[in-house]
Amino acid sequence: MHSSICHGRVTAALVGCTALALALTGTTAEAHPRSLARETLGAGDGWASYGTGTSGGAAATPDHVYTVANWADFKAALVAAGTAPKVIRIKGTIDANAEGCDSFAAPGYDFAQYLATYDPAVWGYDQNLDNEPADSPEGLRRVSAANQNTAIKAFVPANTTIIGIGKNAGFKGASLQITAVDNVIVRNLAFESPLDCFPQWDPTDGDTGNWNSEYDSAVIYGSTHVWLDHNTFTDGDHPDSSLPTYYGRIFEQHDGELDIVKGADYVTASWNVFSDHDKTILIGNSDSASTAAVDRGHLKVTLHHNLFANLVERAPRVRFGQVDSYNNHFVAEPGYGYSYGIGLESQLVAEHNAFTIPAGISEATILKKWSEAPLTADDNYVNGELTDLIAVHNAGVPTEILQSGAGWTPTLRTKIDPARAVPYVVDHNAGAGRLR
Repeated sequence: MHSSICHGRVTAALVGCTALALALTGTTAEAHPRSLARETLGAGDGWASYGTGTSGGAAATPDHVYTVANWADFKAALVAAGTAPKVIRIKGTIDANAEGCDSFAAPGYDFAQYLATYDPAVWGYDQNLDNEPADSPEGLRRVSAANQNTAIKAFVPANTTIIGIGKNAGFKGASLQITAVDNVIVRNLAFESPLDCFPQWDPTDGDTGNWNSEYDSAVIYGSTHVWLDHNTFTDGDHPDSSLPTYYGRIFEQHDGELDIVKGADYVTASWNVFSDHDKTILIGNSDSASTAAVDRGHLKVTLHHNLFANLVERAPRVRFGQVDSYNNHFVAEPGYGYSYGIGLESQLVAEHNAFTIPAGISEATILKKWSEAPLTADDNYVNGELTDLIAVHNAGVPTEILQSGAGWTPTLRTKIDPARAVPYVVDHNAGAGRLR
């Protein structure tokens, strides 16, 4: 059998190629070097254009352009040729969990036994499960979770472009890890949020306990110069409404859609769709002193021309970072919590955005104050009307007064569309399958 990972050009030298060398097929990326697979982030297009800019794998040689159609070949392409510039073209939908959750389960793991053992009527709410032994239901859950963790995470190297072919490319059940690298581009891909097969019950989380899950569709962890463009992030066939309830709490199997954490810097997210999810984007993941020491002075992120639809919260929630959010469209539906979370030492600039809010949802909830941190929020429209987001928040939530003035002025912007035009412009152009 030959690998289905494909380089960009067929030559006679393919005869006798090894599995590591990978089978090759012709691609338009090589026929047209200036095609989308070779495109770089434009000058001045958000924080990812700062300094050295973001070119991903644009400089890849023909033998470092791969086309993949399954999870194993995708992971093989990621490690091929180390950090040499590469382009990985995604064909169709790749399922990182195609064999199902049972394939990760440790021998002897029994979820029914887990539920019986840690039922609050038996276990109570006073102690967590961290000290449970390896042969306990929780110990076996930990092994099962570790198996899934290894299987569904894919680590993206520096100088890489990952791009979907056509209108129907993407990932299910996968978690892209962009960790401690520089210069990555991810475009034209539909991400269905990974389901955590083995959430942990924590009796001490809140008054009545909670199920806690892992895995984001994409994590930018300590990395720099990352461009996410024309992607779609959604819960797909497994919305929270489809999840069961145990111990009176939803069996939460989703985490976030995108995390930007641990000193990550110079990120631009443009023309993406984030939809049908609860905790959406986290920029800076903790208020702790150790986290602050890593994040302070970093987390510079630009969000522009994204559609945020049918979300509960975190679009985004920000700590520490200088975040520029402009020309985005936010569409609230029942269950909406807030859009912008104002966290510790955040310096958010939210301008020229549009919000579509149905009756029954207050404009005052667009902003959520978690910590004292001034922000700039100018020229934003709610249901077609110019609205001072800070003023309506302070009037509606007088116990959580927000201050105006983020203390910096964004300069890395390309075209700024009129805020009133944003719903049409964004809704008709954002997301996977619309890159041209």
